[in-house]
Amino acid sequence: MNFVFISPHFPKSYWNFCDRLKRNGVNVLGIGDAPYEEIPAELKRTLTEYYRVNDLGNYGEMVRAVGYFTFRYGKIDWLESNNEYWLEMDAQLRTDFNITTGAQNDFISRIKYKSIMKESYRKAGVPVARHHMVSTLEAAREFIAQVGYPVIVKPDNGCGAEATYKLKNEQDLEAFYARLPAESYIMEEFIDGTIVSFDGVADSHCVPIFYTSEYFPTPIMDIVNTGGDLAYWVQRTVPEALRDTGFRTIKAFGAKSRFFHCEFFQLNQDKPGLGKKGDYMALEVNMRPAGGYTPDMINFANSVDCYQIWADMVCYDKVVHQDMNGPKHYCVYAGRRDGVAYRHTHAEILAKYGPAMKMCDRMPDALAMDMGNQMYVVNVDTAEEREAFIRFVQERV
Repeated sequence: MNFVFISPHFPKSYWNFCDRLKRNGVNVLGIGDAPYEEIPAELKRTLTEYYRVNDLGNYGEMVRAVGYFTFRYGKIDWLESNNEYWLEMDAQLRTDFNITTGAQNDFISRIKYKSIMKESYRKAGVPVARHHMVSTLEAAREFIAQVGYPVIVKPDNGCGAEATYKLKNEQDLEAFYARLPAESYIMEEFIDGTIVSFDGVADSHCVPIFYTSEYFPTPIMDIVNTGGDLAYWVQRTVPEALRDTGFRTIKAFGAKSRFFHCEFFQLNQDKPGLGKKGDYMALEVNMRPAGGYTPDMINFANSVDCYQIWADMVCYDKVVHQDMNGPKHYCVYAGRRDGVAYRHTHAEILAKYGPAMKMCDRMPDALAMDMGNQMYVVNVDTAEEREAFIRFVQERV
């Protein structure tokens, strides 16, 4: 099997996907924009060949790279990046090179555009927030007259909480329209809910062969806009109602043979027409692994190797090389920002949590806006331990 992996060097833990493919006997071919001498030694050992391009977003360069691999190794069986930024490029390359094992162009619109996502969520029987495609100020006022303030505005095609704002009143609305971006924006009614995710790997029949969940107590939108500190965790168990909602969502989107990260609101109070307190409703889908080091956190929480689970899906369409019955933990992320005075020093954190520490690292600049500059990850077994860790790391002077 010939597998072309796009951008295998970023995020830096993604070399693990290539490594598990190689363990399964796959011929792994990499395309990236970093010089070969700068990619990690672990990645070099997994790749049969690496092709450098100047710009991963330049379609002409990418076509030449895949064409070269095709000429040298024969037909390409799989092509994937597992990266939000390159989903459209991945699909275009698969379509043009007749690589049928992954998403084609016709799949992309329903996973990239938030307004179109709602159609598949409805098909799954999952409630969605009312929305309005941003046009004129007068049309926005008409929409707000129906749903009330606050409203959320965000790019219809965007990653995470990028350029997302909460408009609380007429002044905020007018300020937004005074600097109205050129790209298409969507406006949604505000949902009072906590963000939870349904993550995992789906087989070729759009059925999850592995699944887990993350919990985000504070919306990333608020963290980005206020300069706050991100904390979230992989849950020890997946509530049955979330599991049911997640399975229906994956089937409705037609998400086959891929990693997924689906986001939902769990309502904090009754919302007429949408659900009762505790019910799940749609936020958005991301048909790739969750950001940052979340795949590693998934492993720590579930005592699994999700990179191997994904590689088994690619090769066998089922889990072959994994014990799925290991102990479960909360795996907790707490981030801190440079230039902020915190009560406890880095050394104090390591002294207190060293035995439980699973990861301690600097975050790449590309992820720091959402996730902070310095991160700490631990495994704990109780909610009390989880909350105490977050407080200790993030308490400010």
